[in-house]
Amino acid sequence: MDQLTDALEASLELVAERCGDPTERVYDRLFARQPEMEALFLGDQSRQARGHMLQMVLDTLTGMADGAAWPANMIRAEKINHDQIGVPFDVFATFFGVIHETFREAGGEDWTAEMETAWTDLLARAAAV
Repeated sequence: MDQLTDALEASLELVAERCGDPTERVYDRLFARQPEMEALFLGDQSRQARGHMLQMVLDTLTGMADGAAWPANMIRAEKINHDQIGVPFDVFATFFGVIHETFREAGGEDWTAEMETAWTDLLARAAAV
């Protein structure tokens, strides 16, 4: 593994240690920033769709860090899927940043410069897709 992958994985482990499942924190922040998006989740009473979406993003970022080709295709496909249910691209794109902010906050003083660099780099790659 390289530095990018190591730093990303360390950040994910840190968040898991600090707050367990971060799904609620991520979506609380998302809905505070984009309140109109909460209506799209009214049918998600079990909150499984939220957890699944978060896991997909984390898998995609991990794949990017590992140098895989599929994450770019995943992002392109999800842009189209989300547009078809009324989620404009700028709102779709904010989700990645919301995850980063939530995780950095959860990591607190143990969030390292390497973690920040990994997230910044990966989010820039995702935005360029």
